[in-house]
Amino acid sequence: MPFMFENLEVYQKAVDLAEKIISLTEEFPKGFHFLTDQLNRASLSIATNIAEGNGRFTKGDRRNFFIIARGSVQECVPLLEIAKRKQLISDGKLSDLLNQLETISKMISGLINGLEKRK
Repeated sequence: MPFMFENLEVYQKAVDLAEKIISLTEEFPKGFHFLTDQLNRASLSIATNIAEGNGRFTKGDRRNFFIIARGSVQECVPLLEIAKRKQLISDGKLSDLLNQLETISKMISGLINGLEKRK
């Protein structure tokens, strides 16, 4: 892998999650394009902001992008809840995705905390 961030487990998990959500939303009915679009954008934002943050030179810039990535994790939660309420996804699928989001959120928090501990 040519870029260092590609070796980060959290980045790999974020890309896997985005891929799952893209596949999931391909099955949504046409009347839910707004939900499909927002959910895909939020899930993609997690991995892209981790990548962009790792490309920044200052600790403050990296931290900012990691915080945005963590915010995108949080954004996915109500979108998935709406999808569940509209019977677009099952309870099991929702639970699985929420568990993945929680893991990714904790890992991003670890990245942020690690930056703050560095001089």
